[in-house]
Amino acid sequence: MAFRVVAIAEAFSWLGLLIGMFFKYGPAANPLGVEVFGPIHGGIFVLYLLVTLVCIRPLKWGIGTTLLALAAAIPPFFTLLFEMWALRTGRLGVPRRAPVQ
Repeated sequence: MAFRVVAIAEAFSWLGLLIGMFFKYGPAANPLGVEVFGPIHGGIFVLYLLVTLVCIRPLKWGIGTTLLALAAAIPPFFTLLFEMWALRTGRLGVPRRAPVQ
């Protein structure tokens, strides 16, 4: 559960940072958004990496799943994609979902 919360928070912090970058480098030229969301995103990014490392053993992730989870932190919103994939495939310790008929 902690992994899911941090993965989603990491994606939303990316959104805040990207909006801040738009205002910093766009027509407004106001760096406030980056000054606020930069440290928030950085902290949540580090937290995501730590939670990912803590989850390896309890969730029985192999090297492939672990590397995929860590790499998902780099491109914007990929933690959401990884979280949805891991949930669907049973890699989050939650039973696999039955296909919708």
